Amino acid sequence: MATVSEKENLATLPKDTEHGKRSSVSFEDEKKDISIAEFDGLQTGEVFADARIIDLDDNGKERPITTDVDVATRLISLEDDPTLPCFTFRMWILGIGLSCFGAVLGQIFYFRPQTVYVSPLFLQIIAYILGVGLEVIIPGPGNEFSKLKTADTAFWRFFNPGPFNLKEHVAITIFASTASESALAISIFAADSLYYNISPNPGVGIFTLIGSQLLGYGMGGLMRSFLVYPTYIVFPNLLPTVQLFDALHRGKKFFLQKKRVRLFWGVFVAIFVWEWFPEYIAPTLTGISIFCLARQHSPWVTRIFGGAAGNEGLGMFAFCFDWNYVGSGGSSLGALFTPFSTQLSLYFGVMICIIATCTVYATNAWRAQTFPFLSQELFTDNGSAYDQLAILDENLRLDPTKLEEQGLPWFAGAQVLYRLGTNLAIGATFTHVGLWYGQEIRGAINMYRTGNHQDPHMQKMQVYKEVPMLWYAAVLLGSFAMAMATIYTGHSDLPWWGLIVALLFAGIFLPFVVVVYAITGFVPDSQGLIQILGAIIMPGSPQRNMYFTLYGYNTVLQARGLIRDLKMGQYTKLPPRVTFTVQSLGAIIGGLLNYVIMKVIIDTHREILLDVQGSNVWSGQQVQSFNSDAVTWGALSDQLYTPKGRYGILPLAIIIGLFVPIPFYIAHRLFPKIRADKVVTPILCWALGYLSVGINTSIFTTFCLAVFSQYYLRVYRPKWFRKYNFLMSAALDGGTQVMVFVFTFAVGGGSGKVVEFPRWALNPEGNPDYCMRLT
Repeated sequence: MATVSEKENLATLPKDTEHGKRSSVSFEDEKKDISIAEFDGLQTGEVFADARIIDLDDNGKERPITTDVDVATRLISLEDDPTLPCFTFRMWILGIGLSCFGAVLGQIFYFRPQTVYVSPLFLQIIAYILGVGLEVIIPGPGNEFSKLKTADTAFWRFFNPGPFNLKEHVAITIFASTASESALAISIFAADSLYYNISPNPGVGIFTLIGSQLLGYGMGGLMRSFLVYPTYIVFPNLLPTVQLFDALHRGKKFFLQKKRVRLFWGVFVAIFVWEWFPEYIAPTLTGISIFCLARQHSPWVTRIFGGAAGNEGLGMFAFCFDWNYVGSGGSSLGALFTPFSTQLSLYFGVMICIIATCTVYATNAWRAQTFPFLSQELFTDNGSAYDQLAILDENLRLDPTKLEEQGLPWFAGAQVLYRLGTNLAIGATFTHVGLWYGQEIRGAINMYRTGNHQDPHMQKMQVYKEVPMLWYAAVLLGSFAMAMATIYTGHSDLPWWGLIVALLFAGIFLPFVVVVYAITGFVPDSQGLIQILGAIIMPGSPQRNMYFTLYGYNTVLQARGLIRDLKMGQYTKLPPRVTFTVQSLGAIIGGLLNYVIMKVIIDTHREILLDVQGSNVWSGQQVQSFNSDAVTWGALSDQLYTPKGRYGILPLAIIIGLFVPIPFYIAHRLFPKIRADKVVTPILCWALGYLSVGINTSIFTTFCLAVFSQYYLRVYRPKWFRKYNFLMSAALDGGTQVMVFVFTFAVGGGSGKVVEFPRWALNPEGNPDYCMRLT
């Protein structure tokens, strides 16, 4: 039941903003004749209820969920029980155990042919199963052992204080998901090992990892007043996770919600079984292309319509039946929960990407026909692999004499477009945030200073002790000291002042990146800008550029992750000090295991990681791309990126990107009915190079799903959308991630041995989609 103050809070939610209409229910205007008790149940009860006043329009029909206030009050529960324990034995044992598990799995995924991440939904589901298991197994209040006289003692209450609760579950999930994201420092260590024959001291490497991870935590915590607390900070990718928490722990017992249980576990089990086919038994299901089946020996058909193998083609009109790539853990932004405007901006940009990529190759721009159609490596004039060590001296700095002998490197044409789109998106991000969200950011800061929190979830959080600013400042200073020590002991070639400048840039970029991510679900990539700035300030050294990127870019990445998890804590009412603790420990555990697993994989699969196309299981595409950036920006920026250089357009693209949002802003002011405000200009620019890497057959499928979920279901089936859409997304992602983990260690080589499935019609030699193999 909601309290009177809670009803007043809902009634005072902001109704209008400059960037679109918000709506909320006014209690004074409500005309239905119902009692207070009935009203409480309909207004603020279980978010999966069949009928609540807040969900209905003036005609009594459920209205679509369209605004940030709708998300905060109609998709996420406002209920809370401050008495629930958090730091329990179950939280610690499962939090640490799943952190180790997630860190190992995340590092394995880093070396996959398509960038795949450990889904928090996967960790959330495993945590729930194990948590309920410990609740039943360990003697304590509330289970079958409670009949024993010894079960209700202080000793057993420590191990099992009662039913596995929401706050324990959220803390475990944040603990594990923090550890599961591969640290950017791994890219440096992997590149050093694969391309420079450098193996860092383990101690220095581990402290570099921990220091670089925690810097972002300190910085993000200091900015949480306007990047976490306000209602407009939504984080669409959190909605499936938070709704699953609500379903498991709030309102009715989850196992009494028969329809939702059947949907969730039915989809979970079905996708787990199904994924064995596209991932292992029948890889052709990763991308079925009618055009490739019709023309199996045409290079252009492969380039345009292929894409079931890494770096094969653009995947136009292919059908992908592998949720590993369609779902939010793969190449998709999350078709079932990312806002429709974001996805339309992406797919319109993808159309431009396909046209631009084919045009560049057909016209031989930047000598594209000399090199593979899609590749992340550097090449010589004749198309062979570029040996970057051949242009560096013994200190790994540029040697002009050797460069003259070796010549300048080339990118594949698609990689030029990728870098062009990324830099355009960086510039567009600054202007886009300033035009559309500048007023809201200033208002959020002012409300925080006055202690006036309008967000209903933030108001509920006032019963908990906040994390003092001093704690985050201490983390920032401590990790800064660690980073300062390791840049010298690790021979990074980065001077002390370079570290300070990198962190200053990170602090400037962070608000812009987070605001776009939190509202649209798209993450602007500031890595290119950091590399450019590093090249301007400290040219001539790939190593120096890599470490400048580590502290200037990874700090933003980590701060973004901390801010996202703080928002999850706000949605689920997890005490802030608990969130702070599990995030910090998760980063440390993750860094330690990232380093160990990286060493094992590189030692076992070195040749595959150096190959352009790799295999269907292992690929070094992320390391290749990171190293190519370091060489071209760090050592060769003066030769490649000046206005007269071979790729002089790339740095200028940042300036050009600043002007991209302006026409859309003016169009919206003059002609608001055309809804130009819905165009997410950073993602429109970024999509120019969206298909430059990996397996691309999921694009057409995710677009169809986006139209079905985010348009048809949201608008025409709002009740089904509210009750089931995000749970289904959670089930699909969770079941897929469980399967990938089992597959990786059972037959995929995670245990050191790859077990190949026999060849047959849906597991052919060469490309899985029967396209002509070009690489």
